Amino acid sequence: MTSQKPYLIRAIHEWLLDNASTPYLLVNTDHEGVQVPTDFVRDSRIVLNIAPDAVRDLNISNDWLSFSARFAGKPMDIFIPIIAVQAIYSKENNEGMFFPEEEMPTPPPPPKTEPSTQNNTNKSGSRPSLKVVK
Repeated sequence: MTSQKPYLIRAIHEWLLDNASTPYLLVNTDHEGVQVPTDFVRDSRIVLNIAPDAVRDLNISNDWLSFSARFAGKPMDIFIPIIAVQAIYSKENNEGMFFPEEEMPTPPPPPKTEPSTQNNTNKSGSRPSLKVVK
């Protein structure tokens, strides 16, 4: 099954707007693919205002959250993988949803090879050596 997280983010965002609250997004900037203004990152986290009057072209897909905004007067396109979103909550009363920390996917470990039994005798005092086996 697909992750519930993007659906919850969209629902909480709509709920906050319906209740005249300012939706804030807490993002872990350590995740690969996060594109935010680095000048505003503190302790690998950034809080972003995603209210309609603060952003343009907000798109919350199942994999990415993106929008355009101005930071210190400079326009910037923001891209955030859903996995990097840690919370969506109200500026006014902190109501919303905080998500558990998700680990970044790790590459699979390299295949294990069986040690060769040929020439596996290590005489004391001799240096180990490598041999190309085809």
